[in-house]
Amino acid sequence: MGAKSFTKSAEQLRPDPRFNNRLVAKFINCMMKDGKKSVATRVFYDAMDIVAKKVKDAQPLEVFETAVQRVKPNIEVRSKRVGGSNYQVPMQVNRKRQQSLAIRWILEAVRSSRGSRPICERLAKEFIDAFHGEGAAMTTRENVHRMADANKAFSHFAW
Repeated sequence: MGAKSFTKSAEQLRPDPRFNNRLVAKFINCMMKDGKKSVATRVFYDAMDIVAKKVKDAQPLEVFETAVQRVKPNIEVRSKRVGGSNYQVPMQVNRKRQQSLAIRWILEAVRSSRGSRPICERLAKEFIDAFHGEGAAMTTRENVHRMADANKAFSHFAW
């Protein structure tokens, strides 16, 4: 049932109007608060306009896709209870979860970077930082990878 419902929802997701891209539509939906999709869409497109001004050598959509791609984790730690004690077991991350985590981490980074700057500017900055392999979302990814590396000894509990 799980795999079937995923394909159904993936089919229903319409690409966004400007870039005709499903990843952009997914990002906008994740960014949306209280059902205000028009606000989320405007913020995203404003951020892409800022990216277009600041990054001359790449298209804004390319910057966005590369940023999400770079933030995606390959491995994560999951808690497993074995014989009365909990172990942090490193496990592979499937493609759908990689994308979800990357989007979530980028949005968390943007929302946590409080300041006087508008959200579209903070979002654009996070995209550009992730595009260059830096920023708060990349730090989160590196921390997850470091955790998984530190707990390699428990990888035999993965099943």
